[in-house]
Amino acid sequence: MDQLREGCPWDKEQTFESLRHLSIEEVYELSDAILNKDLDSIKGELGDLMLHLVFYAKLGSEVNSFDIKDVLDGISEKLIHRHPHIFGDQKVNSASEVLNNWEKLKLKEGRNSVLEGVPKSLPPLVKAFRIQEKAKGVGFEWEKREDVWDKVIEELNELKFEVENNASKEKMEDELGDLIFALTNYARYIGINPEDALEKTNKKFIRRFQFIEEQSKKDGYKLEDMSLIEMEAYWLKAKTLE
Repeated sequence: MDQLREGCPWDKEQTFESLRHLSIEEVYELSDAILNKDLDSIKGELGDLMLHLVFYAKLGSEVNSFDIKDVLDGISEKLIHRHPHIFGDQKVNSASEVLNNWEKLKLKEGRNSVLEGVPKSLPPLVKAFRIQEKAKGVGFEWEKREDVWDKVIEELNELKFEVENNASKEKMEDELGDLIFALTNYARYIGINPEDALEKTNKKFIRRFQFIEEQSKKDGYKLEDMSLIEMEAYWLKAKTLE
């Protein structure tokens, strides 16, 4: 990295801001590799991401703010402080207790709200999941899974009511948001990450729809001239092949 910053015209021009969107892209590429269970790709994407971490540390050192040692020392100190059950005398019996203690320690470190740690730029579905996890960490949690499902049904019925009564777009949007938030909460209760689940469904839809496109073309049909019933026949065939 020292050599790149000194000799490469592109690397010389980079800043924290210019690397930001590229780093986000690298994280999503790593996410794809993980969902695809492609270990070789995971290894490659981790290397790309590691490069960005080194790059940011280099930029920090150039303005005498921090270097890679400061970064690693900082995370080491944080991990020691937030794992008193490992590096201290505290006792825990489950992973959920660890998470609860983690959030309480953050508040003791000076945060005014447990939700301050949720990045504002997170995608909304991921943000909803993290908000709920953090609220759980301080005890703001439904007692029973059945209560969470009842809330989903309640929100679904409220959306249905607004739609059937021709409510404003804003009102329907509000109720839809409540429904998605409730579903996200239920997913968390049954141990499913909703963002992962939705992305897998996205991939499944793409795979099946592209099968319709390819097979109908082979059979001499144009997709835009086909009826929904004809397309559904190909869709069912795609499901069968899977």
